[in-house]
Amino acid sequence: MIIRKLQLADFDQVMAIWFAGSISAHPFVDRDYWISHQPMVHDALLDAEVLVAVDGTTMLGFAGLQDDYLAGIFVRDEDRNHGIGTQLLRAIKKSHSSFTLAVYAENERAVRFYRRQGLQIIRRQVDETDNAEYIMRWAR
Repeated sequence: MIIRKLQLADFDQVMAIWFAGSISAHPFVDRDYWISHQPMVHDALLDAEVLVAVDGTTMLGFAGLQDDYLAGIFVRDEDRNHGIGTQLLRAIKKSHSSFTLAVYAENERAVRFYRRQGLQIIRRQVDETDNAEYIMRWAR
Protein backbone atom coordinates (compact mmCIF):
# COMPACT_ATOMS: atom_id res chain seq x y z
CA MET A 1 0.00 0.00 0.00
CA ILE A 2 1.13 3.52 -0.76
CA ILE A 3 -0.23 6.91 0.24
CA ARG A 4 -0.16 9.59 -2.42
CA LYS A 5 -2.01 12.69 -3.55
CA LEU A 6 -5.34 12.38 -5.28
CA GLN A 7 -5.30 12.18 -9.08
CA LEU A 8 -8.25 12.98 -11.34
CA ALA A 9 -8.48 9.33 -12.34
CA ASP A 10 -9.17 8.50 -8.67
CA PHE A 11 -12.39 10.49 -8.39
CA ASP A 12 -14.92 7.75 -9.13
CA GLN A 13 -13.38 5.39 -6.59
CA VAL A 14 -13.04 8.13 -3.97
CA MET A 15 -16.67 9.19 -4.39
CA ALA A 16 -17.82 5.56 -4.14
CA ILE A 17 -15.83 5.10 -0.91
CA TRP A 18 -17.20 8.37 0.48
CA PHE A 19 -20.81 7.44 -0.25
CA ALA A 20 -20.60 3.86 1.03
CA GLY A 21 -18.70 4.98 4.13
CA SER A 22 -21.14 7.78 4.85
CA ILE A 23 -24.09 5.39 4.68
CA SER A 24 -22.49 2.60 6.74
CA ALA A 25 -20.96 4.80 9.46
CA HIS A 26 -23.98 7.07 9.86
CA PRO A 27 -27.18 4.97 9.84
CA PHE A 28 -28.79 7.69 11.98
CA VAL A 29 -28.59 10.18 9.06
CA ASP A 30 -31.17 9.88 6.28
CA ARG A 31 -29.67 8.32 3.14
CA ASP A 32 -31.16 11.14 1.04
CA TYR A 33 -28.90 13.59 2.86
CA TRP A 34 -25.80 11.80 1.52
CA ILE A 35 -27.31 11.50 -1.97
CA SER A 36 -28.06 15.22 -2.09
CA HIS A 37 -24.56 16.11 -0.88
CA GLN A 38 -22.63 14.14 -3.52
CA PRO A 39 -22.18 17.11 -5.91
CA MET A 40 -20.99 19.35 -3.06
CA VAL A 41 -18.51 16.73 -1.84
CA HIS A 42 -17.21 16.20 -5.38
CA ASP A 43 -16.59 19.94 -5.79
CA ALA A 44 -15.03 20.22 -2.32
CA LEU A 45 -12.59 17.42 -3.12
CA LEU A 46 -11.40 19.36 -6.17
CA ASP A 47 -10.37 22.22 -3.86
CA ALA A 48 -9.07 20.09 -0.99
CA GLU A 49 -5.80 18.44 -0.12
CA VAL A 50 -6.64 14.76 -0.57
CA LEU A 51 -4.40 11.82 0.26
CA VAL A 52 -5.33 8.38 -1.02
CA ALA A 53 -4.27 4.93 0.12
CA VAL A 54 -3.91 2.57 -2.82
CA ASP A 55 -2.85 -1.00 -3.35
CA GLY A 56 -1.99 -1.37 -7.02
CA THR A 57 -5.03 0.04 -8.80
CA THR A 58 -7.36 -0.51 -5.84
CA MET A 59 -8.37 2.51 -3.81
CA LEU A 60 -8.47 1.52 -0.14
CA GLY A 61 -9.31 4.86 1.42
CA PHE A 62 -8.67 8.57 1.49
CA ALA A 63 -8.43 11.63 3.72
CA GLY A 64 -9.50 15.11 2.73
CA LEU A 65 -8.35 18.36 4.27
CA GLN A 66 -9.35 21.95 3.74
CA ASP A 67 -6.55 24.02 5.23
CA ASP A 68 -6.29 22.72 8.82
CA TYR A 69 -9.73 21.09 8.87
CA LEU A 70 -9.86 17.34 8.35
CA ALA A 71 -13.12 16.87 6.45
CA GLY A 72 -12.88 13.12 6.85
CA ILE A 73 -11.07 9.83 6.61
CA PHE A 74 -12.87 7.13 4.69
CA VAL A 75 -11.74 3.53 4.30
CA ARG A 76 -13.55 0.86 2.29
CA ASP A 77 -15.69 -1.28 4.59
CA GLU A 78 -13.79 -4.45 3.68
CA ASP A 79 -10.43 -2.78 4.40
CA ARG A 80 -11.20 -1.34 7.84
CA ASN A 81 -9.18 -2.45 10.86
CA HIS A 82 -6.02 -2.95 8.80
CA GLY A 83 -4.26 0.29 9.78
CA ILE A 84 -5.18 2.28 6.66
CA GLY A 85 -6.89 5.09 8.56
CA THR A 86 -3.97 5.22 10.98
CA GLN A 87 -1.48 5.53 8.13
CA LEU A 88 -3.53 8.27 6.45
CA LEU A 89 -3.73 10.16 9.74
CA ARG A 90 0.01 9.70 10.30
CA ALA A 91 0.68 11.30 6.89
CA ILE A 92 -1.56 14.23 7.80
CA LYS A 93 0.22 14.72 11.12
CA LYS A 94 3.54 14.93 9.26
CA SER A 95 2.35 17.79 7.05
CA HIS A 96 0.17 19.72 9.54
CA SER A 97 1.12 21.00 12.98
CA SER A 98 -2.53 20.99 14.04
CA PHE A 99 -5.99 20.31 12.67
CA THR A 100 -9.59 20.02 13.74
CA LEU A 101 -12.43 17.79 12.60
CA ALA A 102 -16.10 17.16 13.25
CA VAL A 103 -17.35 13.66 14.00
CA TYR A 104 -20.84 12.51 14.86
CA ALA A 105 -21.11 11.60 18.54
CA GLU A 106 -23.09 8.49 17.58
CA ASN A 107 -20.22 7.31 15.39
CA GLU A 108 -18.55 5.85 18.47
CA ARG A 109 -16.10 3.80 16.44
CA ALA A 110 -14.69 6.92 14.79
CA VAL A 111 -14.64 8.85 18.08
CA ARG A 112 -12.62 6.03 19.70
CA PHE A 113 -10.26 5.93 16.70
CA TYR A 114 -9.57 9.67 16.84
CA ARG A 115 -9.07 9.59 20.60
CA ARG A 116 -6.55 6.75 20.25
CA GLN A 117 -4.75 8.91 17.70
CA GLY A 118 -4.35 11.75 20.21
CA LEU A 119 -7.24 14.02 19.28
CA GLN A 120 -9.21 15.74 22.01
CA ILE A 121 -12.84 16.80 22.06
CA ILE A 122 -12.95 20.57 22.34
CA ARG A 123 -16.72 21.09 22.05
CA ARG A 124 -20.05 19.48 21.25
CA GLN A 125 -22.57 20.92 18.83
CA VAL A 126 -25.56 19.94 16.72
CA ASP A 127 -25.19 19.88 12.94
CA GLU A 128 -27.65 20.54 10.11
CA THR A 129 -29.02 16.97 10.38
CA ASP A 130 -29.94 17.64 14.04
CA ASN A 131 -27.33 15.11 15.21
CA ALA A 132 -24.77 15.82 17.90
CA GLU A 133 -21.18 16.04 16.77
CA TYR A 134 -17.87 16.60 18.46
CA ILE A 135 -15.29 19.06 17.28
CA MET A 136 -11.93 17.42 17.91
CA ARG A 137 -8.45 18.86 17.68
CA TRP A 138 -4.94 17.53 17.31
CA ALA A 139 -1.80 19.60 17.79
CA ARG A 140 1.85 18.59 17.66
